[in-house]
Amino acid sequence: MIQIEESQADVVARARRLMTPNYKPQPVIFVTGEGPFLYDRDQNRYLDFAGGIAVSCLGHNHPVLAQAIAEQAKRVLHVSNLYFNQAQIDLADRLIDRSTADRIFFCNSGAEANEAALKLARRYMRTVRGENRWKFVTAKYSFHGRTWAAISATGQPNYHEGFGPLVEGFTYVPFGDLDALEAAIDDETCAVLMEPVQGEGGVLVPPEGYLRGLREVCDRKGVLLMFDEVQTGVGRTGKLWAHEHEAVRPDVFTIAKGLAGGVPIGAMLCTEEVSKGFSPGAHASTFGGNPLACRAALAVLDVIEKEGLIAHVERVGAHLRSEVDALSTRVPGLTGARGRGLLAGVGVDPSIIDRAAIIDRCRRLGLLITQAGPDALRFTPPYIVSRSHVDDAVATLERALKGEGA
Repeated sequence: MIQIEESQADVVARARRLMTPNYKPQPVIFVTGEGPFLYDRDQNRYLDFAGGIAVSCLGHNHPVLAQAIAEQAKRVLHVSNLYFNQAQIDLADRLIDRSTADRIFFCNSGAEANEAALKLARRYMRTVRGENRWKFVTAKYSFHGRTWAAISATGQPNYHEGFGPLVEGFTYVPFGDLDALEAAIDDETCAVLMEPVQGEGGVLVPPEGYLRGLREVCDRKGVLLMFDEVQTGVGRTGKLWAHEHEAVRPDVFTIAKGLAGGVPIGAMLCTEEVSKGFSPGAHASTFGGNPLACRAALAVLDVIEKEGLIAHVERVGAHLRSEVDALSTRVPGLTGARGRGLLAGVGVDPSIIDRAAIIDRCRRLGLLITQAGPDALRFTPPYIVSRSHVDDAVATLERALKGEGA
């Protein structure tokens, strides 16, 4: 039984005894939040520029989202996909209406959405086109999730360690290199899977024209183009979908993180043609598309649209990158801003700056940030942050870089 009198340090110690050692959480326990701020058990306040790793797009305790969840919880939480539910139908209608997709499959996470995409691509090629195409091309430094096929698709060896043999059929090419991509596609390739912006890989934006080039290469080679928008989707980059930056229509794309503002949900969207690869029983999800998650997602989309948050993300994200660039001129070891919208970061020279130490100092000073790839600090704040929140975050980061909070 939890003891009220336990200190935060005592609870952290108990958690470390109980949990499998998958994570290295910082020694803080959050109990409540409001807007872009989180509060721990001792009522210390933190400006949240981690955002649940690009999940909490409306911040914390948003009244519209909280009310939608509470109202749905009083009605029905789960019915399974043996039946329809109204929230799922409404969400499917909304997402398809606001994308170039025709069909949707709901699940619970980004990894599951990517698993569905990978399975669909292989099955479409075999059962619809009648071709023995089963291989995939993805990018080095990509990240597609933690399930077996998803880590096999991930082009970072550190995620593979200890899990071999991996799922066969994945080739990794340099991100942004169309020539390497085309050379890697052979007669057995069924699809290309790419992130429009690499998040976990280091907040890396490809060269202008790369997304259009992917579409052209895939069309020429007769393979499917699939975008992993798990981290970039739902407005994070200043467009509803990051592939809209180059007006490209993928055959398949996947979403998750910010879709329901913190309630677990994922989805795979595809064209009518590619959807023919699935038939009853080919793939499923027990909890996917449950009424609670779908109602939460509808509330998130309502707020994003009614409050014009995507345009706000673009504006405040530009301000964030500008301030980070300015900071990079003042602090040795920083190599400039990266990213799009509020999927942002700053390059770091690891020989000069210890990222883990900086993240720890920032937390001690009341700022939450994360790291990504081999050489970046990452910022994924809620869409509701203001320019003044950005200014506070950058000022706190500068203090940490200069040794405060140690």
